[in-house]
Amino acid sequence: MTTIYGTNPTAANDLAPKLEYITRTNNNHHHVRPGLATRRPWKQMLDLRSFHFPRKIASVITRIKTNIVYFQTNYTIVVLFSVFLSLIWKPFALLILLALIGAWMFLYFLRDEPLTVFDREIDHRVVLIVMSVLTLSVLFLTDAKLNIAVAVVVGVVVVLLHAAVRKTEDMYQNEDETSPLIPQV
Repeated sequence: MTTIYGTNPTAANDLAPKLEYITRTNNNHHHVRPGLATRRPWKQMLDLRSFHFPRKIASVITRIKTNIVYFQTNYTIVVLFSVFLSLIWKPFALLILLALIGAWMFLYFLRDEPLTVFDREIDHRVVLIVMSVLTLSVLFLTDAKLNIAVAVVVGVVVVLLHAAVRKTEDMYQNEDETSPLIPQV
């Protein structure tokens, strides 16, 4: 389809933005880590039959490690949602958060392949850490410091409580997915 709006005809493909330095990796890279920025189904995460209080502290620690890896994206969404709710009455900070959430969507949540910058793959954990620090740093420059601090603490407490009581035995459906994610005991 060609448009002739204006003086120069353009093909439809020419209208798409060109991102030369920030791209997704080529299809010939087949080493994408399973679970890369994978949001697990909320139904699976909140299945009431999967909750059970562990009896040993070692079991709690193992569950927390395993669940944080498995539900990493879901937990990030929970903490960001907690921050979002805390900023409802702070419109300037909320607008900044919404812009940052757009960056989160592009750089972390909507990716199924590693981020590539200047032909170098960036690990998803690096993206997670950098985006978390950037989000908190920028938001702390607003007038909502206490709101953000409380929201992050509440979000982290909710995540840790969920990770501690969520059983890990029923999470993995196939053998290939378990090896890089489950901590070896």
